[in-house]
Amino acid sequence: MCGIAGYHGFGEDEVLLKAMNACIEHRGPDGEGYFTEGNTGLAHRRLSIIDVAHGQEPMISADGDTVLVYNGEVYNYLELRAELEALGRTFRTQSDTEVVLQSYEEWGTEAFDRFNGMFGFAILDKKRDVLVLARDHFGIKPLYWANAGTADAPKIMFASEVRPLLESGKIDRKANERILYRYLQYRIHDDSAETFFDGVSKLLPGEMMEINNATGQYTISAFTRLREELTELSSVNRPYTPEVTEEYRQRFTEAVRLRLKSEVPVGSALSGGLDSSAVVVTINKLMQENAAATESLGAKQNTFSAVFPNSINDEEHYADAAIAKCKGNIEAHKILPTPEGFAEDLEDFVRTMEEPIISSGPYAQYCVMKEASKHVTVLLDGQGADEMMAGYIPYYFAYLRQLKAKGDYKTLVREAGQSLDIFYRLGRFRLRSKLTAKKTVTMASLLKKDFAGTHRGEKFSNIPDNMKLRLIDDLFHKSLPSLLRYEDKNTMRFSLEGRVPFLDKEVVKFLFSLSDEAIIKGGWNKRILRDATRGLLPEKISNRRNKIGFTTPEAEWFALMKERIYQVFMSNSFAERPYWNREAVLTAFEEYLNGKKNDADTMVFWRLLNVELWFREFIDRNEAPADVKLNKSDYEPNPGKQLDITVPAEAGGETFRRYPIQTGVFTRETELDPEVAGYVKRFFDGLPSADDDTRAAVADTPWYLLVSEKIVAITQGRSFPVWEIKVSPAARVLSKFVMRTPAGIGLGSPWSMQIAINEVGLPLIVKAAAASVVGKLQGKSGVFYDVVGNNINAIDGATPYSLGSSANSVKLAPKDPEAVARRISALIRATVPAEYASTFAGTAIMDANDLGVVAMGHDTGLAKETVQAMFKDNPQGQGAQATPMSIVFKQN
Repeated sequence: MCGIAGYHGFGEDEVLLKAMNACIEHRGPDGEGYFTEGNTGLAHRRLSIIDVAHGQEPMISADGDTVLVYNGEVYNYLELRAELEALGRTFRTQSDTEVVLQSYEEWGTEAFDRFNGMFGFAILDKKRDVLVLARDHFGIKPLYWANAGTADAPKIMFASEVRPLLESGKIDRKANERILYRYLQYRIHDDSAETFFDGVSKLLPGEMMEINNATGQYTISAFTRLREELTELSSVNRPYTPEVTEEYRQRFTEAVRLRLKSEVPVGSALSGGLDSSAVVVTINKLMQENAAATESLGAKQNTFSAVFPNSINDEEHYADAAIAKCKGNIEAHKILPTPEGFAEDLEDFVRTMEEPIISSGPYAQYCVMKEASKHVTVLLDGQGADEMMAGYIPYYFAYLRQLKAKGDYKTLVREAGQSLDIFYRLGRFRLRSKLTAKKTVTMASLLKKDFAGTHRGEKFSNIPDNMKLRLIDDLFHKSLPSLLRYEDKNTMRFSLEGRVPFLDKEVVKFLFSLSDEAIIKGGWNKRILRDATRGLLPEKISNRRNKIGFTTPEAEWFALMKERIYQVFMSNSFAERPYWNREAVLTAFEEYLNGKKNDADTMVFWRLLNVELWFREFIDRNEAPADVKLNKSDYEPNPGKQLDITVPAEAGGETFRRYPIQTGVFTRETELDPEVAGYVKRFFDGLPSADDDTRAAVADTPWYLLVSEKIVAITQGRSFPVWEIKVSPAARVLSKFVMRTPAGIGLGSPWSMQIAINEVGLPLIVKAAAASVVGKLQGKSGVFYDVVGNNINAIDGATPYSLGSSANSVKLAPKDPEAVARRISALIRATVPAEYASTFAGTAIMDANDLGVVAMGHDTGLAKETVQAMFKDNPQGQGAQATPMSIVFKQN
């Protein structure tokens, strides 16, 4: 198991190759290699598994005409080697890599269909003057590519992961909005060659790309007929008999044994489900028989299980049953994923997956792989069994519809009757949802109309009435590809090789040649696997109806992680995306957490969260907004703002120079006065190195300190994170009638309305609302705030443009702002140099935004209208600029 990268069309550029290869070091920490010639470059990272001492790559043929970089394992390499040796070929190593290389030399691209395993590789064939890329039959190993040139003059780049393509600097970072829409709306991904990155594609299972070395032109084609073979085999319908069950057991056991071949330690993932448990007990039987290849396991088989005590998702008792059945031959490792750990790992997890995923479930697998990497280098698990043996409930319905379409009513009645318990559980959940009368929340209701309208032609459907064709479709397009992506990303993140014995292509072909009864019989899915492992598995696993798998208790976790999720949903970047309606998302999430208002599925919120974090990681690249300058000096304006302003004649007609001061984040724990004084001192301490214009502007002239009321309220404990506010039905209803500003300030959110109710009481709010209605009929404005009083007009709702906690908090007006101003002024005079202390004229506490400004309290000696006029254009910006105070100098 390794990682590969390369290109065609960029000359002999080893610097480019090394930059790409550095991105996938985790896939192969045991070595690296490079090859360049003409227009082709090949790079490799090695995770040594077989023939550790040899097998380095790129591997070059004896005649120098064929060069290979290879990621994966071909499990039938010994048989192929023997066949090649019979044809007169000799080998220098014991590796499967050399077998792949010489197989290509002997049989060309026809060799690929002979391979039974997992692979993604590139072969430079100098004799044919082509570069060939190929991906295994089921797509277990990934192979991404992009054209960094044009259709007429292609320049192809490829790699085992997307990141090397992005980091090459040769392609743009841009979202594929069609794939993004299909993911958000239909909860699907990995069902086509397109990725979430515009311009980045992947070879589909069983595909190869051939690039003409002279012209760069390329073709993509299938090297196998496996999908067609399975379709043809599905009509064979070999009767399901005990002999067939025994043959399947032997074939499956051999598939497991082949995947134990390794020179480094091997272990198993054990969820407690039927599939992973079947792998574990089969390995245990092989160990008892001292079968070939079991020496890689050591004295005991290492198993790794995710457990969730007291959660509905917990499968620990099933895993324990499988372990007990192995009678002391297991070294069990139990991993306890937690919401705290998930919050801490979230960015790395999103980075690891590279593209959005269906739910947070694969995080359990991430945790298992993280722990497993401390003990083993190879891990077997049960991926693929569900998609070939009808592991999900919808397959039952496809089978029953198939029986109806064929007119086989006898079997239909029998199977339906013996599946009643399954249908009962499913119907019970659906009926309960309808009886609660909760508001339905769909993704469509959260998406922006323009975005949804652009993609209204997108559709998604499944094969409804042919079980085996549905399974084949899911194996190659609808289901398994995404699971294999999770498998690859999670294992390779921790330098592990994941192996999936159920996806042995010969075993799969055998299974599809059997009658449907081998898959569903007597109301039982995976019938042949259950029958083949009876006696090996405990009955409680053999007879399991419910399916969980490696997943997380997402609903429980989201309630515990609400603070983190709110911070994302209330962020500036989330608000500015053109895909969803932020206010609708926030309302739905608040109602969901309330537990009584809607039937939202956590996977709806996960998809939104995942896309936002994916944008930040891969597309945005932490770019500051256009109106924000990171590390701004104290002597320059915010982007798009001016230093100087001349106030109207009625306000004095004078000119003022405003220097916005960039600060750190203020919290409840911050001591306001010394913190503010420290930033003012920094300004004056830096003046000697400032430009001549600045030094002239501040010399011998009155100056003022203008402080945002936000940081005053925050440090007074009058700022409340939305997740701490329990919203009442009244607040939810009343907030909907508030006219919102473009920035969403005021009482137009249920959280800010609730704070207003908490401050003055619901009766006064209702009275003010009624008076407001009457006032509007009389042509009056501002009646609501006149009636309610108590500085309710100064309540700030959580706004996406704000900095730090202000972005997800509701804030009351600060207490006694005039006293705060006097207190700060006294400390400033005691802190700054004497020459500036003598000209300091006072502090003002300001409530300013791009829509208006109010001087809430000041000791400047100026008229209130003058103080407000000098801040009319809001030089401190809306908040993301991190400039909550300004030092203002009167200009002569």
